[in-house]
Amino acid sequence: MEKRSLDITAIRELIPHRYPFLLVDRIIEVELEPVVRAVGIKNVTINEPFFQGHFPSYPVMPGVLIVEALAQTACVAGMMIDENKGKLPLFTGIEEMKFRRQVVPGDTLKLEVEFTAMRRGMGKANVRASVGDKTAAEGIIKFAIIEPEGKE
Repeated sequence: MEKRSLDITAIRELIPHRYPFLLVDRIIEVELEPVVRAVGIKNVTINEPFFQGHFPSYPVMPGVLIVEALAQTACVAGMMIDENKGKLPLFTGIEEMKFRRQVVPGDTLKLEVEFTAMRRGMGKANVRASVGDKTAAEGIIKFAIIEPEGKE
């Protein structure tokens, strides 16, 4: 199946997130068939606003933001499915999330998602964030894709 990549402009057209909460810089690979999967990139720099308050003398990317970056990568893939265009993606759950290593300024975070279920607007995906060949976080996320208020 055809693999596609997306720059930040294309990402911004697909998902509603904006600074400072847009945490995916690029999608280097996305497939919609036979399984929905995507690989995103987050370049972690010392200029991130969260480093001002999250251990300023020992900057570590908060785990919750790693999970959010994974969810946004899944969101991009989900919003590329024709039936989801114009809808709103919502994060609904996290299962079995494990944090394996710290993510620090200068790291390039590779964000991998593979959908394991998607029906009637509800989805589930296996996710993994890594730096180089080392896993930073992995687990399962759940999400919903809904009609925005006033569009039903």
